[in-house]
Amino acid sequence: MSITGNWSYPTAIKFGVGRISELAGACKDLGINRPLLVTDKGLANLPITERALDILEAEGLGRGLFSDVDPNPSELNLAAGVDAYKEGGHDGVIAFGGGSGLDLGKMVAFHANQTRPIWDFEDVGDWWTRADADVIAPIIAVPTTAGTGSEVGRASIITNSQTHVKKIIFHPKVLPSVVICDPELTVGMPKFITAGTGLDAFAHCVEAYSSPHYHPMSQGIALEGMRLVINNLPRAYADGTDLEARAHMMSAAAMGATAFQKGLGAIHALSHPIGAIFNTHHGTTNAVCMPEVLKFNADVIRDRFNLAAGYLGIDGGFEGFQSFVQDFNDGFNIPRKLSEMGVTVDKMDALVEGAISDPSCGGNPVELTRENLRHLFNALI
Repeated sequence: MSITGNWSYPTAIKFGVGRISELAGACKDLGINRPLLVTDKGLANLPITERALDILEAEGLGRGLFSDVDPNPSELNLAAGVDAYKEGGHDGVIAFGGGSGLDLGKMVAFHANQTRPIWDFEDVGDWWTRADADVIAPIIAVPTTAGTGSEVGRASIITNSQTHVKKIIFHPKVLPSVVICDPELTVGMPKFITAGTGLDAFAHCVEAYSSPHYHPMSQGIALEGMRLVINNLPRAYADGTDLEARAHMMSAAAMGATAFQKGLGAIHALSHPIGAIFNTHHGTTNAVCMPEVLKFNADVIRDRFNLAAGYLGIDGGFEGFQSFVQDFNDGFNIPRKLSEMGVTVDKMDALVEGAISDPSCGGNPVELTRENLRHLFNALI
C-alpha cells in the first residue's frame, strides 16, 4: 500500500515517505532564500536533521540552524531564536521536530519583526489583531513525531519562565504555509516517545469529540483520528520501522490538531500547568489524566461515546471505551498516577490556578471550577 498525497486542507501538505527531499523546493516556492531551521537540542545532531540541512545546502539555501529549544519552550528560547534569525539574515523558518521545535519555530517566524512583547499576543479575545501580519515570516513545518499536530496549528504554547505558566500565542498566519509529513522521519523515535506523542494525538481527538461546541467537521475528523490511533499506535510501538503504521499515526496527529479547533477540555487544562511546573512530557501527561477526566465527564459524554464505540470496534459503549483507554495506556507502560512522573501535592494551589486560567477549560463538557479541578488533581496524584 502506498500512502502518499498532496492536500490543501487545513494547509498545503506534502505527505509520504521520502517527501523531505522536497524541502528546498518548498522554500523556493515561498520565496525563502535563507531559511533558519529551528529544532530542539535532542534533534540537532541526528541524521534526519543533518539530511535536511544537506538538502538545503545543496540548493544554495545555506544550513542555518537554531536548536536552543527546551522541551517546554520559553520566552528565553524565543528571544535567542529571534536573535539568531536576525543575525543570520534569514527570511523564513523551517520548524522541524516534535511539539517544542515546531512551536518555537513558528513563534520565531511570528515574533522576529513584531514590536510588542510576546505575551501581548496571547490567545485572548482579539489580541491576535495587535500583531503586524505583514511582517510574519513564511513558515514550513516538518514534524518528526506523530502527536502534537502543531504543524497544522495556528498557535504555539510558550512557557513563561518567571511564572511557570504556559501561554497559547495565536495568529492565523502562524499556520505553516507548507507542511512536509514524511513518516520516515519518525522511524528513529524511542518507544516512550512513540507512545507519548501518539497518545497526545489520541487525547486531542478524544477531547475534540467530547467538546460541547458545534463543529461537525471537526467531530468527524476526531472520530476517524481516534480510530487511526487505536489501530496503528500499537503497531508503531511494537515495530518502529512499520512505515504504514507510522504514516497513519502522522495523519492522526494532524487530524487531532485540526479537530481541536472545536475545543479541548480538562485533560489539557490539567496537563498544561503540570508540564510548566514539573517539566513532564506533555503527551504522556495527557494520557495519565485521560481516564479520570472521562470519568468526570461521563454523564455528559456517555451518549456520543456510545455511538463512537461501535465505529471504533469497542464493545460496551461508553463504559467499554473507558475500560479500553486504561488498558490502552497500560499497554504502553503509561503511569497510572502523576506522582510516578514526579508531580507532588505541595504545588496544588499553583496547579489549580494554572488549570482554571487555561483556555482549554472552555471546551470541557462539564464546567470546570477550582473545586472540581482540585478534586481531579487529588485523584490523579
